Amino acid sequence: MGKSTEAMEATLPLPAKNLLSAETSPYLKQHQSNPVHWRPWSEAALSEARELDRPILLSIGYAACHWCHVMAHESFEDHDIADLMNRLFVNIKVDREERPDIDQIYMAALTATGEQGGWPLTMFLTPEAKPFWGGTYFPPIQRFGRPGFRDLLVAVHQAWTERNDDLTRSAEALNAHVEARLAPEGDDTPGAAPPLEQLALRIHSMIDGEQGGLRGAPKFPNTPFMNILWLNWLERANEGHRDAVIFSLRKMLSGGIYDHIGGGLARYATDARWLVPHFEKMLYDNAQLISLTSQAFAATGDPLFRTRIEETINWLLRDMRTEAGAFASSLDADSEGEEGKYYLWTEQQIREVLGPDTERFLEVYELARPEGWEGEPILHRSYYSSIDLEDEPWLAEQRAKLLAARQRRLAPSRDDKVLVDWNGMAIAAIAHAGRQLQRADWVGAATAAFHFISESTVEGRLPHSIGAEKSQFPALSSDYAAMIHAAVAVYQATGDPDMIAHGVEWYEALQKWHAAPGGRGHFLTASDASDVPIRVRGDIDEATPSATAQIIEALAQLSMATGNQSIYDAVAVAARHALSRISQQAYGQAGIVYAASLAREPMKLLVVDDEEGTFSRLAAAHPDPRRVDILLSDQPHPSETASDIAIDRTRPGAWLCIGTRCLPSVRSPKELEALLPKHIA
Repeated sequence: MGKSTEAMEATLPLPAKNLLSAETSPYLKQHQSNPVHWRPWSEAALSEARELDRPILLSIGYAACHWCHVMAHESFEDHDIADLMNRLFVNIKVDREERPDIDQIYMAALTATGEQGGWPLTMFLTPEAKPFWGGTYFPPIQRFGRPGFRDLLVAVHQAWTERNDDLTRSAEALNAHVEARLAPEGDDTPGAAPPLEQLALRIHSMIDGEQGGLRGAPKFPNTPFMNILWLNWLERANEGHRDAVIFSLRKMLSGGIYDHIGGGLARYATDARWLVPHFEKMLYDNAQLISLTSQAFAATGDPLFRTRIEETINWLLRDMRTEAGAFASSLDADSEGEEGKYYLWTEQQIREVLGPDTERFLEVYELARPEGWEGEPILHRSYYSSIDLEDEPWLAEQRAKLLAARQRRLAPSRDDKVLVDWNGMAIAAIAHAGRQLQRADWVGAATAAFHFISESTVEGRLPHSIGAEKSQFPALSSDYAAMIHAAVAVYQATGDPDMIAHGVEWYEALQKWHAAPGGRGHFLTASDASDVPIRVRGDIDEATPSATAQIIEALAQLSMATGNQSIYDAVAVAARHALSRISQQAYGQAGIVYAASLAREPMKLLVVDDEEGTFSRLAAAHPDPRRVDILLSDQPHPSETASDIAIDRTRPGAWLCIGTRCLPSVRSPKELEALLPKHIA
């Protein structure tokens, strides 16, 4: 029987032109004028490759990626190279932030071949979307010890034509390897405790004793690693691990990787001293920075940490908030065609703004042009990391003058797409910091962003990316996890029970669309996602904790906030299976170890407050990632009922519950202040 008209239309090749103009991703739109016949990742593009029996050239990047821009200008805007691409391949362009599931699959394939990963990711796939060769950046002609992209296209086409059977077998084997790594089953064997201390000791052995962070270059914030050290201090009173985090933060937040004029952290430093940033700024890095620095401030009282929290949140609210009140994804590294130009200063430029105050300003701040750096000097205060409370107001005035002058420059482009998981991280971080530092305006901003995301659901399902014209459905499991975490954070800051209702609704959606059979955790992609070649778990950390780690942490918190034992039971099973799956994992397991450790004995603090809110303020000033704080009203709270304790509401007090046991009540602020640090170890 012949194909129906509808089936024939569905399998006809797509138009021979660039199809990115209808996309909402700023990264994809950056390539909409390329002469390359780009397709977005879709079932239609994959069908075209199969129908034409033509290999796929897959290019993955993101809007703030410097080398993505370089390769685009050098190769994708070149008509001769584009002609080769169009004749020989089906060309698919992916924004890794919109489709981290696709990025994970093909990045794993590249690293499995022994190549160094990174972006732009350039992969060659069979017509069935199975990878057979790849790399990252390629220059148009041979240089930097790398083959020229033009010659590479011809060579890959020739190999595909002449050695098709060999490459197909190779692709099958590589695809099977990737699937085994990214979608492992795990087992039902009762697991041992999470190897928190062992992992913390390994990480601590890698800490740079002179500069903080991990030894060597480039230097990344590595928040999942810092979280492990911090939690091991909380759990086992290992002060060396606490001090390594505090030292690393002080070095990082004084170096050039931090934007001392506008606030916020760049993605990484290219050197070993935190001095030379790769200037792109990412929402997720700064959300994690706020969270970790808030805990460091609570532990130390160091005004450096409070100042950096304030500056970074001010930057988010000033430069990263969209008109709808949510947060954009990133700022580009480049402006006016040069990396970092927007952020750099010469001494003369500073003098033109500060005049006679320049000398005093440069007693604290320095301008550095390290070896190998070709741009203007980089502003930092690496040798003056402490904050002098007497000088700081004056320095803040000078920074404000420089910021006003900088804002007259051409700013880097902003990726305006609203990523739900990254927004969840930012909302939670800002809500917690606002509660800790008594900033109602921050809590209000976090709540507004939360409402925008919650109002973007369709039939109870979150999107993954929200654009000006359309949203991308379905969500990933990390979106539900991050927004459940955000719901609990905003609930603690506001006491609004609607936040917990949203969290429960998203938990139910997570279970419906992402749960693995038998309660064995979750998959990153939804069960009805039709264009995913491998349904991955999401167990491996990148710059953020893995989706699995985020789920375990968020659901442990939700179980405490609701008193829902079935949610906690699901967390326990998910954590056990996750630990089983990562037991042979070479790297990227810190997030799961951290989250599973939190989930072993999560805490909640039940509070009957006085009229001045004294108990709540004290609890907020002593944040603990293991603990959820619940302000009780006159009516019994489900979490209180679940703990089977009788709360005497006739006078203020607090009840700390650890796992299933609750400690005796404390009835004075002094007792509470003594109780919370006591349970640091």
